[in-house]
Amino acid sequence: MKTKSIFNKFFIKTLIVASFITSSFAVVAQNENQANLRDFKIVIENMENGLKIQSLKGCAWVDLSFGQSNDLPQYIDEYGMTEKDNVSAIKDANIADFLIIVTKTKDGINLKGLEGTAWTELNFSIAIHGKQTIDQFGMSE
Repeated sequence: MKTKSIFNKFFIKTLIVASFITSSFAVVAQNENQANLRDFKIVIENMENGLKIQSLKGCAWVDLSFGQSNDLPQYIDEYGMTEKDNVSAIKDANIADFLIIVTKTKDGINLKGLEGTAWTELNFSIAIHGKQTIDQFGMSE
């Protein structure tokens, strides 16, 4: 019985150490990913017939606007509007490197960060002619 108790204590201590090491690596990986993010800032404006997006920082484009029906996704990267299978492989050290999907919904805007963002998804309500600023870390001012 004593051997089983010693084994159980050893097993529990091993699990605790393994959990600690694993969580430490996850935090380091998350910090490294955020450290690799490049600054960008865009303003999304909800229009009656679509969306207007203005780049304030980190993009090769200044203004985008497109008519968009509800629930139709639009891929946008640092070079502008793109398609899922046609993302630019060109990397420029002077601009951010990101890829997001913007979808206008009946309730507002849905954003998915596929590359170059600390966030994976943002959902928010926005009135017609309402504006929301977005950066690599999420919604900002």
